[in-house]
Amino acid sequence: MKEKVAVVGAGTAGLIAARDLAAFGIATKVYDQKTRLGYPAKASGIVSINGLNILGIDYKSAATNTLYGARIHAGNAVMRIMSKKPQARVLDREKLNLVCYDEAVDRGAVVQTGLKMDNQRIDELHKDNIIIGADGPLSAVAKHFSMGSIKKYTLTYKADFNVDVGDARVVDLFFDNSIAPKFFAWLCPNAKDILEVGIGVDAKYGNSKTAFERFVKMKEVRDQLEKGRMLDGYASIIPMRTARRVVEAEKEVLLVGDAAGQVKPTTGGGIVFGGSAAMLAARVIHEHIKLGTSLERYEKLFRKSFGTDMKLHSVLNKIYANVNEKRLEALINISKTLGFENFLSNYGDMDRPSVMLKRFFLRGLEK
Repeated sequence: MKEKVAVVGAGTAGLIAARDLAAFGIATKVYDQKTRLGYPAKASGIVSINGLNILGIDYKSAATNTLYGARIHAGNAVMRIMSKKPQARVLDREKLNLVCYDEAVDRGAVVQTGLKMDNQRIDELHKDNIIIGADGPLSAVAKHFSMGSIKKYTLTYKADFNVDVGDARVVDLFFDNSIAPKFFAWLCPNAKDILEVGIGVDAKYGNSKTAFERFVKMKEVRDQLEKGRMLDGYASIIPMRTARRVVEAEKEVLLVGDAAGQVKPTTGGGIVFGGSAAMLAARVIHEHIKLGTSLERYEKLFRKSFGTDMKLHSVLNKIYANVNEKRLEALINISKTLGFENFLSNYGDMDRPSVMLKRFFLRGLEK
């Protein structure tokens, strides 16, 4: 039985896994092909406060803004969801990765950068180490160990604009399949004077840069950016389905984060689910080394803990991805009439729709 761990990929999930493994006293080394950790940070950084607390990351130095709610747009309909309490932090992803790096190293993990992973190097690591693949949606580890490719992706393009954002407490989400096929577009205040403008499209239905250019020409967006200055722009890819296998127990290989497709299909956010899975993986590896339990428990525990919420996120994604703008507009208006605007403002949960359902039925029973 191997008693060391090699983590391939020094993103948030990989570093959380390394942090917890090192805390268990397990010799852990992280490998990443980038020479500068977390750069360029091509993923959005809106993360629920509840989720960040679960992950135990000291994220304060990486926080750039606090969000209290959202405006959801479809046609002429707008649903306003606004909480009295802060719901999410906007994070500088590069700084967040550096925080995770410090936490992992402080507990004894070793991080080596500038090392590209090919099949030969993976095989060399695998001789003496349990492998954790945390190397993104096009994972070399998953491919090398034939763990199955992820079948569905969203392509995003986003840019920061230097502009007065107005109400920095609220993110705007735009659902229109003629502009953002099978996904949505957004305006997110990263700070009082920095607005992130982004869009996602199903990889089978278009080019994210072209979609972005259409989005910024919309009157509402154009008016917002009229006096703004574009600072940068970049594309990224988000897995929208969980990998067929997230563990090969006999080979002692596990996947976490985007490599495992552990993201919310509604938004593409992966920090909470991917980080939580990384914590599970570390615990299962610890018990495997100390007690001889099977690594197969990782997949079972992940499905048990997050399977229902992942499925509910997938259902919600299918609803907005396959309904035209007029029907979405009608659905929002009906939802507002039924009181969902107030319910979501008071009881919404960004990560766990199963928790929202429980709250909804409990409130119904109380009445």
